[in-house]
Amino acid sequence: MSLSSDDIELFLAVIDHGSFSAAARALRRVPSAVSMSIANIEAGLGYPLFDRSRREALPTPQARVLEPHARSVASRLRMLQIHAVELSQDLESTLTVAVAAGLPDQDLLKALGQVGCRYPLLRVNVLRIPQDQVREMLHQEQADLVLLPASTDVNREEAFTYVTDVLFVAVASATADTLGLPADLRRLEDLSASRQILVAGPEDTVADRRLLVSDARWHVNTVEAALGLVECGAGWANLPLEAVEVAVSAGKLRVLAFDNLKNGVAMPVHLVWLRRKPVQRAAGEVIELMRGEQR
Repeated sequence: MSLSSDDIELFLAVIDHGSFSAAARALRRVPSAVSMSIANIEAGLGYPLFDRSRREALPTPQARVLEPHARSVASRLRMLQIHAVELSQDLESTLTVAVAAGLPDQDLLKALGQVGCRYPLLRVNVLRIPQDQVREMLHQEQADLVLLPASTDVNREEAFTYVTDVLFVAVASATADTLGLPADLRRLEDLSASRQILVAGPEDTVADRRLLVSDARWHVNTVEAALGLVECGAGWANLPLEAVEVAVSAGKLRVLAFDNLKNGVAMPVHLVWLRRKPVQRAAGEVIELMRGEQR
């Protein structure tokens, strides 16, 4: 026998209210209909669910075994019903967020967690990928929201809200000789003779050229890979200060010092979305939560 959602609701109502008559009142049915429906369920199962020898309807051992599973199914059905209504009220079925690798995203993850609690069946995809691929995903409408450093060019297709500032610093290995790096490094331009490890896609075109110094570059798609290569001396890198602090403190990396300028490029970080694409419910709530963090 297969139990319907009505069967499960009725079964749990009798358990929760303690009698057929009380369950009938809660469900706005007549007691005889409740008693007959339970009897039909029991006949289909081949065993009793309630002991009728007393005034109260006491669940049998078999009913107690079924109860937690029935409650789980009932809960999922309620969430499904709520989600079905939400979808009709402009809630997207999936929210995809892309983050430029290495950027601090704690506030964004916190906002996603809050929205996820409101909409339990909403699917959320969070991707950490190179900055140039993040913007590409946005404009190809493969991501609803993206977190990335502010562009030097104004793009009228993009809307954004400010999130934070990030300081990118040039780092090299503290334990190994870095290929091509002068022992007496004094100026930023001296880095041009050394290989730069860049968090970027495999294409040679790099969207944001503010952090480029060397013509010789290795491209990697994660900050972790960049840190590993820099640590072993394969090259130097411009990375967010927050991403390198642990390795610097552990004596694995060193922040380079220059005579002609201070090491560090400060960049504002924005949460960005497309103007041409309507912002749906969950994405809009994430945006408002991120704006609230800045107030």
